[in-house]
Amino acid sequence: MSTVEMEVLSESDSEEFFASEADDDPDRPSRGLNSISEAIEAIRRGEMVVVVDDEDRENEGDLIMAGALTTEADMAFIVRHCSGLVCAGVAGAVLDRLELPLMVRSQENEEALRTAFTVSVDLKPGTTTGISASDRAKTVRALADYSSEPSDFRKPGHIFPLRSREGGVLKRAGHTEAAVDLSVLAGLPPVGVLCEIVNDDGSMARLPQLKVFAREHNLCLISIEDLIRYRRKREKLVERTAVARLPTQWGVFSIFSYKSKLDDIEHVAMVKGEIGDGVDVLVRVHSECLTGDIFGSRRCDCGPQLEQAMKRIEMAGRGVCVYLRGHEGRGIGLGHKLQAYNLQDMGRDTVEANVDLGFPVDSREYGIGAQILRDLGVRTMRLMTNNPAKYIGLKGHGLAVTGRVPVLCPITPENRAYLEAKRKKMGHIYGSDMPGSIAGILRQEEAAGRAQQQQQQQQGEEEGQVEGQVKGQGEGKEELLQQQLNGKSVGGDGSPLESTAFSTPEEWS
Repeated sequence: MSTVEMEVLSESDSEEFFASEADDDPDRPSRGLNSISEAIEAIRRGEMVVVVDDEDRENEGDLIMAGALTTEADMAFIVRHCSGLVCAGVAGAVLDRLELPLMVRSQENEEALRTAFTVSVDLKPGTTTGISASDRAKTVRALADYSSEPSDFRKPGHIFPLRSREGGVLKRAGHTEAAVDLSVLAGLPPVGVLCEIVNDDGSMARLPQLKVFAREHNLCLISIEDLIRYRRKREKLVERTAVARLPTQWGVFSIFSYKSKLDDIEHVAMVKGEIGDGVDVLVRVHSECLTGDIFGSRRCDCGPQLEQAMKRIEMAGRGVCVYLRGHEGRGIGLGHKLQAYNLQDMGRDTVEANVDLGFPVDSREYGIGAQILRDLGVRTMRLMTNNPAKYIGLKGHGLAVTGRVPVLCPITPENRAYLEAKRKKMGHIYGSDMPGSIAGILRQEEAAGRAQQQQQQQQGEEEGQVEGQVKGQGEGKEELLQQQLNGKSVGGDGSPLESTAFSTPEEWS
């Protein structure tokens, strides 16, 4: 199987595209922003903060404040400067207690980022139409009031509750989760008001405009990435459950099992050698693919990528392969992935099939993988991936990606359309898209191919010698031949010889 060397990045390129800012100090804010501690204090005082997400996600800023402390004046300010669709991020337990169901089933949610809208509501007691700033502020405060009951609200209404993902921004890096997390961190009920900030012409405000807005109104400006770092430093969402020595076809590894505290899913990390200072570790974060990894499906390149990653780590003598379960079909599950196969057979590509089934193009989250790497001691890594979203997903967890190692696998008639769709529609980067000399890459490919041919030729000659030794030696020799061809060590009488493969303690690490 062909491979290429690590993509070489200049120091400035590495910082711009891979390294997470403030990696040595998770409490230090990104350049030009306020700290999370400042924002929490502002929320506790009943003030608003501006929260921006990743430029590769919505690239938008929301006004956020604690629902329990929202006043009529606050709501009027929000309506004046935002899109007008005032939402409330609410913890799932609160929504369940108030009997507020999702607006549409998860499978039918076609919103771009699958934001979990519930039915809209207005507070009944003490309000009129529900649309005024005063009425909407009362509704939000009632959502945050532990004494409120389901009968206190009428549906539909003018406040749109959003169901926050359990685990908050560590599970989903969205404004909904940020609103709930900030309220909880401030010691307040898990309900936060949020609304997207817009420019005077109605367009969405981006970071340059958001900085001006925050400065003009004396508001804290923070990022979800910084909030992830803040929580990651203080909370641990994975638990190491076991570790064992595991001989594999590639070499001897240490296998670590982890359980997620969010959903009890168990994940695995295969570790080679000593991680030591955690710097410049060769890493693969691999999403579970039962059909590709176990059954050798040729629809995708998952199995070959996993095999290549394990080989590379074994050759390097030091590295980690994190195997994330629950990622089937880019997060849609095994059954839905098989349905997507049927759609692909009818002409849809891998991206269109997921969308046709009512799912996002990619539902995977990498926060759990990042915490596993942190637990193992990894700090900076050379990441084996073709997927830019993977290193974006690892940002904000105290990890820095200092280089990308492409994982190039053979293109076959069965996977050609799959790989092309990922390149064109998901931004996956393959050999021809990388900076540097394509001729040099091709020379490496040709050299790898020649080496493989020589190895196969040598193996064929050895098999021929073995066959010649046993040919004509009578009945009973066929078994000896088969044992030798299978690589088993046998004595002259055909009995197995004791293996010396793992005879020293150094080889057990």
